[in-house]
Amino acid sequence: QAKYLAQIILVGAQVVGRAFMRALRQEFAASRAAADARGRSERPQSAAASRIIGISLQEAQQILNVSNLNPEEIQKNYDHLFKVNDKSVGGSFYLQSKVVRAKERLDEELRIQAKDKKEKGWKAET
Repeated sequence: QAKYLAQIILVGAQVVGRAFMRALRQEFAASRAAADARGRSERPQSAAASRIIGISLQEAQQILNVSNLNPEEIQKNYDHLFKVNDKSVGGSFYLQSKVVRAKERLDEELRIQAKDKKEKGWKAET
């Protein structure tokens, strides 16, 4: 009887293990497809910045609650969110770090856009 119980447990574990691996493969494929789609929608420099900083432009905009890349609005929202998430006032260090990463990503995008404008202006002059 113990032998049959052990076999039932073993078979059950195998079924659960296979289901888990299948779900893991599906999640990995969906994640890769989303990353590929995100990479295609951004310019090469912007996509590289997203990979380096680890946060997409859209996610950074959502975190800092900005719809366009207005430096003053970004700084205002950053200052507010950084302050309210300060650990000394009962905030979350994790959320505060997400706010910092979002600001870094948006600052990098502003730098990329300024560089692109400068290059386009330079090309127009020649």
